[in-house]
Amino acid sequence: MTIQNAAKDTPMRVGQPVSSLSPQVFVLAALASVGTFATSILLPSLPSMAKSLNVSTAAVASTISVYLAVFAVGQIAIGPISDRFGRWKPVVFGLVVFVAGSMWCEFSNDLPSMLIGRCIQALGACSASVLSRAIARDLLSGEQLTRAFAFITVAMAAAPGFSPLIGGLLDASFGWRTEFLAVGFFGLTVIAAFLRYVGETHKFDVKTSMQPLAIAKVYWNLATDIRFLAPAGTIALSMGALFAMFSVTPRVLIDGLGYTPLQLGFFFAGTVFVVFGSGIFAPRFAKMIGHSQATIVALSIALFGGAILLGGHFLAHTIWSYLLPVMVFLSGFGMITPLATATTLQPFGDRAGSASALLGFMQMGGASAGVAVTASIASATLAIGLVVASFAAFALALYLTGTRAIRAA
Repeated sequence: MTIQNAAKDTPMRVGQPVSSLSPQVFVLAALASVGTFATSILLPSLPSMAKSLNVSTAAVASTISVYLAVFAVGQIAIGPISDRFGRWKPVVFGLVVFVAGSMWCEFSNDLPSMLIGRCIQALGACSASVLSRAIARDLLSGEQLTRAFAFITVAMAAAPGFSPLIGGLLDASFGWRTEFLAVGFFGLTVIAAFLRYVGETHKFDVKTSMQPLAIAKVYWNLATDIRFLAPAGTIALSMGALFAMFSVTPRVLIDGLGYTPLQLGFFFAGTVFVVFGSGIFAPRFAKMIGHSQATIVALSIALFGGAILLGGHFLAHTIWSYLLPVMVFLSGFGMITPLATATTLQPFGDRAGSASALLGFMQMGGASAGVAVTASIASATLAIGLVVASFAAFALALYLTGTRAIRAA
């Protein structure tokens, strides 16, 4: 049986219970983690990469920013393509491109070549991230969809949490180039798992237009629909607060409190368990008090964590004055993402690819904004407090406004 036939012969599983979908959900979680895994694994190795490529550490950091920019823009194209031609072809082709980009980076000997490889990587990875959410929406709805997004959220949090630790160990043991071998092998593994357990999930319409104006109209309709805009904007702002925290934490712990890079890696790994616990709890909590109310509570928890972080700037700076409010914020964030993502995509099953693409683009935009704002503030503790508190406050206000508008309509 050919690969194409194997994918086509995979039966659609729309509406089955989550327990029967566990292999598919785990594959979708792996798809969601591909993009962030390929970025965060490099963080401990930036100095050694700079030395090997004969550039400054600041210059080699452009491999991160370029990757994120291409990753964000590429999602806009993938969504309509998957709605028109189905899911499995963009996923498999994208992952093949991702593996090819990883191998390009593996053998790059100067910064321009490395940047080309990172662009190729990002173009491939963006399809995996976008379509992990779209496929979940193809297969599930309601509470089942929220549960699936809880697992996907954990995977997305685990990638930036554990990958710096993995990258540091690979760098110390075998050199930084082995990190690209690791992500390339991960991509190949995900391809095999996707073809084995998922395959095609979307009954695509060959009449769907691929004209630029038609695609622009789809995105415009989504962006101006309060059912999409309010929860998607909530996620984007929350993601901005999260990435602000990740970008500032090295300044706080290493520069401010004297912790080592290895200790920093363990700190990031520890954050995964907080997001994991709250993410798994989110569907149950939503069932208890209602989806909308659970999201509001989660946003309030995140805002409370941001407020404590901001207040901690004016108090004595210790590991506990930073760690505890970060844990509070992450507890809220872990619930926000699966709940708000399900709310965002639920009404747009026929446009799940495009909706997921625009959501992903907004997420990356929020993340970039969070990093940019924190980088412009000299004091690390003030930067993280201001950004997390303000972004969380705006997210809560946006969600409440959207909820009232939807009810009124």
